[in-house]
Amino acid sequence: MARHHNITGVLTQELLESGDNTQIASISLANVHASWGCYVDMYIEKKLTGKFYLIKGYVLHKGVNKTFNSSEIGFNNFADEFGLYIKLTAFGSETPAVDVIIR
Repeated sequence: MARHHNITGVLTQELLESGDNTQIASISLANVHASWGCYVDMYIEKKLTGKFYLIKGYVLHKGVNKTFNSSEIGFNNFADEFGLYIKLTAFGSETPAVDVIIR
C-alpha cells in the first residue's frame, strides 16, 4: 500500500516512524510549487546510532518529479530501527511544497 504525504515548509517532517515495518519499493518526490524549486534532504535516523543521509541538498525544480527505487534507498524500518525523515529548503522566499509517495 502506498503512503502519501503533502510536505510544505522548511521544518523536518517524519515520513516513516521506526517500527512501521514498511517495505519500500520506491519513493517519488514531486515539486508542486507553482514558481519555485527547493532543496531536499532525506535521511534515516535511529536513536543512539545517528542520522544517515539518503539524499542531501538535492535540487528539485518546480514541476519536477523524481523517483528513487529501493536499490538507491533501502533501510530497515522494523521496531527499534530507522525512521525516515525529509527536510525542504526554499530557493527563494516562498514556502516549498513537495508531494511524497512511498510505495
